[in-house]
Amino acid sequence: MNDIMSHKFEQSRGHVASSVECYIKQYEATEEEAYNELRKQVSNAWKDINEDCLRPTVVPMPLLMRILNLTRDADVTYKYDDGYTFAEVLKDFIASLFINPVPISA
Repeated sequence: MNDIMSHKFEQSRGHVASSVECYIKQYEATEEEAYNELRKQVSNAWKDINEDCLRPTVVPMPLLMRILNLTRDADVTYKYDDGYTFAEVLKDFIASLFINPVPISA
């Protein structure tokens, strides 16, 4: 996801090759085709993660939840923009989580 959102910015800085550039070169694809394929791979990875969290496993659930939460963090950080490079993008998400959380009553 990072490469999809930050591809143009990183290329303008002369950054190292991204997965977008590698896909374009390997499959002689357009930039849009590369973006679509990478989005499809992310979607499939989410399906795998969700399936694995529902299936009985020898891996303890607290460990799986930590992995899931790190994945959620990456999703929020890079889904719509490069939240790592442009931190102001995450400002509203962080405020929603820690300053204005939705109350949950049991």
